[in-house]
Amino acid sequence: MKNKLTYIIDDDKLTLKLMSILISKNKFCEEIQSFNNPQFAIDKLKQNYHNDETLPDAILLDLNMPVMDGWQFLDEFILLPIEKRISIFIMTSSIDPIDIEMAKKYKVVKDYIEKPITTIKLDALCKLIGDIN
Repeated sequence: MKNKLTYIIDDDKLTLKLMSILISKNKFCEEIQSFNNPQFAIDKLKQNYHNDETLPDAILLDLNMPVMDGWQFLDEFILLPIEKRISIFIMTSSIDPIDIEMAKKYKVVKDYIEKPITTIKLDALCKLIGDIN
């Protein structure tokens, strides 16, 4: 397993819980950190940007959230002085072609996944992370 730490960023607490269970069950990663507010994840990344061991290998990011949405998170993320390669996957219920095209504009976004997340989708992400690293 190449993926040690995964951040899940979603404002829906039930989604966070269900995704955490599915990810653990499928051994997608060794550790999960959940954030129901993207700003908390940005703050944690800012605190740990200099230490690759404390940074996530993957981030599963929802788009539609109050306070800070997924696009705002991405805009802040790309400004961070992080050298580690972190795979960001947008996971959303949005099937809007505009969102899909917008995601392609961010080099840090590796894939756009429609909810719900399934075992098959997680397996595909594992392979993609393995290919990236």
